[in-house]
Amino acid sequence: MTIDYQTLRFEYRRNAQQDSRAAAVVHPVVVVGAGPVGLATAIDLAQRGVSVVLVDDDDCLSTGSRAICFSKRTLDIFDRLGCGDAMVEKGVRWHVGKVFLQEELVYSFDLLPESGHRRPAFINLQQYYVEGFLIERARQLPNLELRWKNKVVGAERHDEAREGEAAVTLTIDTPDGAYALQARYVVAADGSRSPMRHLLGLESKGRTFKDRFLIADIRMEADFPAERWFWFDPPFHPNQSVLLHRQPDNVWRIDFQLGWDADPVLEKAPERVIPRVRALLGSDVKFEIEWVSVYTFSCLRMDSFRHGNVLFAGDAAHGVSPFGARGANSGFQDAENLAWKLAAVLAGRAPDRLLETYAREREFAADENILNSTRSTDFITPKSPISRVFRDAVLTLARHHAFARRLVNSGRLSVPAVLCESTLNTPDRDRFEGGMTPGAACVDAPVTNAGKQDWLLAHVGGPFTVLVFAGRHGLRECERAAIDRVRSLAVPVEVVIVELREGLQAGSESGTDAWVAGAHVLSDAEGLAAARYDATAGTIYLIRPDQHVCARWRRADPDDLVDAYERAIGLPRTGSAA
Repeated sequence: MTIDYQTLRFEYRRNAQQDSRAAAVVHPVVVVGAGPVGLATAIDLAQRGVSVVLVDDDDCLSTGSRAICFSKRTLDIFDRLGCGDAMVEKGVRWHVGKVFLQEELVYSFDLLPESGHRRPAFINLQQYYVEGFLIERARQLPNLELRWKNKVVGAERHDEAREGEAAVTLTIDTPDGAYALQARYVVAADGSRSPMRHLLGLESKGRTFKDRFLIADIRMEADFPAERWFWFDPPFHPNQSVLLHRQPDNVWRIDFQLGWDADPVLEKAPERVIPRVRALLGSDVKFEIEWVSVYTFSCLRMDSFRHGNVLFAGDAAHGVSPFGARGANSGFQDAENLAWKLAAVLAGRAPDRLLETYAREREFAADENILNSTRSTDFITPKSPISRVFRDAVLTLARHHAFARRLVNSGRLSVPAVLCESTLNTPDRDRFEGGMTPGAACVDAPVTNAGKQDWLLAHVGGPFTVLVFAGRHGLRECERAAIDRVRSLAVPVEVVIVELREGLQAGSESGTDAWVAGAHVLSDAEGLAAARYDATAGTIYLIRPDQHVCARWRRADPDDLVDAYERAIGLPRTGSAA
């Protein structure tokens, strides 16, 4: 059955806490905002065994396409949340971008030039589909309660609350009146205007760009390829820029730069939109307008993403211009970073100060995204004659010179931040090549599981993961001892063993007695896992629940793994680096 997510409405229901006679309940986590980031956070927490209440002041999904570009890293997160297949099946895959100056192709780029990846570089998918698929997944989780038409109108922090007591009390307005909702922790994922931020007297700071863009979602049948096309100074929209993306359902997203003096109300009128679209497509192309919006964008963030037991995520915490698709994608990375840490703290496996690393790591990532987004915006919309001369010279040179193409900036597309300075990392002791440094998000690779095609990341990202690469003789005694030692801590740890291709080619039995009981045993038949992780026999990685590397060794002893785990959970051992 096809669901029309644009007309879907969710039923408001009374809950037990609206009864004045009901006993007070302190919920472990309340998430405010059922947008993409709030839903992802709530699902991740619920999958980790945390009971979650998710409140939203509306009863419907977002209107219009809004965020549409979702990166490979976000798709990996969706896979872990249990809805990746639905997203990719519906979305439009793409990995090629083209940049034009006037009518001439300046250059093209490929965001995923190599094979051996489960997910594409990007998909385009309207935000309401993303929210819809996340809600379908949320409804499958018995410890996740969605409360629609529940609007937060008051927030009070109790910073001296003891264990088991409410650290935050929210006042919730509903069609049946107000009630108090108590929580140990609150995640504020309530969007760029964030009522939670205002209720607590907080603010975001940054820069607003003096330019306006028109979004026009149009429905048409066209043979344009599923690529990202960006024009500088095209003849159909002179002295401005235009961006074109394909979406599902024969919907195309067109962004027209308008300039700061444009009237945002007037520009949304059909008599203004239709001529712009016809100038791009031609007078004989038939199309229908689906949705239009005019936006002004900012790059800003809160000073801190943590305020006591209230933690901010997504647009509530930070905002960037849309060039590079860094807004929603960074929000999902907020969600995955925060969820495992909150779950560990609530389970008593980690100290509360672990949540400080959520704020520090994601503030670092936000600064990186803001820097890239600001540079993109300044290149696309130069604010001085000198900047315009520089930009046009770069574009002219880029037609024939590779060095200039590196300077063209139509939006540096979203990549996950490498949390290289995180205090949760154990610095490298051994020499490694490649990008899987401590702080980096894991990349996927094809593997074989019991003779069938599989993917490495399908086995990484629940609890902590010890990833071991085994040679032709299986695991050595030191690797088995290290794994046994970290398992003796009585904490959730998965063991994944990857047989290197050298052992497989040697035809060795590789010793089933050498495998650790309960481990996932995979085979690197194509050699890509070893290449991407620069692995040799005996290489060990310790991977966080959010699929970020926190330590790696060529050879590890039991103390190495225990020290790295305790550091990554916020419990550095005596004498270790802070």
